[in-house]
Amino acid sequence: MRLRWLIAVCCCGLWAAPRPTVKKLDVRVPMRDGIHLSANVFLPADQARVPAILVRTPYGKGTDITEHYQAFVDHGFAIVVEDVRGRHDSEGTFRPLEQEPADGDDTLNWIARQPWCDGKIGMMGGSYLGIVQWKAAVLNNPHLKAIFPVVSGDDDYRDRFYSTGGAMKLGNRLNWMSDNLRVSGYLPDFSRYVLHLPLKTADVAATGQTSEMYQTALRHPTFDAFWRGISTREQLSRVHIPVFAVGGWYDNFVESDLEAYAALSRNSGLNRILIGPWPHNMSYKFPGVDFGPASTVPVRALQLEWFDQWLKGKDTRLVSTPPVKIFVMGANRWREERRWPPEGVSFTPMYLESRGHANTLEGDGTLGQRPRRRGPDDRFTFDPQDPVPTRGGAVCCNPRVFPWGPMDQRPVEQRSDVLVYTSKPLKDDLEVIGPVKVVLYASTSARDTDFTAKLVDVFPDGFARNLTDGILRLRYRASLERVEPAVPGEVYRISVDAGVTGNVFLKGHRVRVEISSSNFPRFDRNPNTGGPVAAETKLVRAVQTIYHDQNHPSQVLLPVVRSKP
Repeated sequence: MRLRWLIAVCCCGLWAAPRPTVKKLDVRVPMRDGIHLSANVFLPADQARVPAILVRTPYGKGTDITEHYQAFVDHGFAIVVEDVRGRHDSEGTFRPLEQEPADGDDTLNWIARQPWCDGKIGMMGGSYLGIVQWKAAVLNNPHLKAIFPVVSGDDDYRDRFYSTGGAMKLGNRLNWMSDNLRVSGYLPDFSRYVLHLPLKTADVAATGQTSEMYQTALRHPTFDAFWRGISTREQLSRVHIPVFAVGGWYDNFVESDLEAYAALSRNSGLNRILIGPWPHNMSYKFPGVDFGPASTVPVRALQLEWFDQWLKGKDTRLVSTPPVKIFVMGANRWREERRWPPEGVSFTPMYLESRGHANTLEGDGTLGQRPRRRGPDDRFTFDPQDPVPTRGGAVCCNPRVFPWGPMDQRPVEQRSDVLVYTSKPLKDDLEVIGPVKVVLYASTSARDTDFTAKLVDVFPDGFARNLTDGILRLRYRASLERVEPAVPGEVYRISVDAGVTGNVFLKGHRVRVEISSSNFPRFDRNPNTGGPVAAETKLVRAVQTIYHDQNHPSQVLLPVVRSKP
């Protein structure tokens, strides 16, 4: 069933009749350093001064107006679509880690000076087009009144390059670079360039040339002053305009989308967030998985209403509804909430148990309500030359070569280097909404290694649908800001950030947690040597031990919703 706020935006006069449009193609926009960017400008012909919506993209602004943008012109907005620096028709060198704040600020000032603009500007778009909105918002340009970022996150380190556990998001990063930055005529093979060693030359394998962006990221493997200086998350207190963020449970940026909303909402009640059962492309349909008709949302209508509110001063219904809208998978319905995480969430442990043979789906791993007093440990060997393959999940950006979303995990669970812990069939529905943490008591034979965790919904027929996952690089067990080598054989209490989800484990389903040391190529392989990962060509095996008894209560902490929806 659709929520009333979703129905309302389609039935309150947002759709305007087509209007004559003035088109200005390849307009040169001056930057403060003398570089000119290229923009297409589309204006309603029958109005002199109107609010404007800016879209900044590295993917090509096109040669004419699209149907999507035409809807905004018909509604009385000017649309400006701009190639970012160094891309397509814009001058300069593409330096995505550095250029966007100043260039976005200069573009906003240029738009505000134009005779067709009334001085009020919004920004919209997804992925990179959303990232540039955040970069502009922290500068408090007086002309920028509201933004609408989709699947964009808020942090370069923890979203675009590395995980919250310090491992590189290798497949995501190299795939994006290969699709967008490769030399003309170069035909890279995804299955080969993700395996390339050393990592410091994997950019050449993926694109045919060296990438300064990639090399910069490798020079800063910790969350240091460089990353803090460019992080939106570190500057969220400077964002004072209304933000409507959209994300997906199977998108690479969803955890940061929600964390940014939570941080902003502490200072303002004007912000909104919408999270659905989507990957990085909201219109993508997962093979064999259907979340029902309610999962389709009229985002354009929401954008129109959002900008009506903040650029035209109209009193819309959108701002009077609860600010958090989240789709609950399993039940396939929407929830409206006043905060994130939702009211009534209780972080509930389920404890890892076995008789010492949790390896594979056929093993004896279980999840219990309390830790066993005693019990044998579980062991497996992690061989980075034969890593556990990624199977779906919150990956990006080309599903043809790097499939995303919900997939049956049973092929992965046949491996002896995957520990599988499964609950008994549930007697009642179990609603889980929020961040998932896995606490492990673990040791390794190596000076450094990784531990991974994945939350899975097991259907009565055995289908094992992945919900969310994460990784911890052991050298970052205390902090992403400093490296601490491991002592072989020492038992560490570690916490794996396994991401966020919104799902009802239905009655008769089972909760499953997978533990391993690789999820490749979602994350890069740890060579287990303890040295700098980017330069390493040697890969060694590591023997891993997971402890689970009264003194070592390894567990998954589930954000269980106790209140009724």
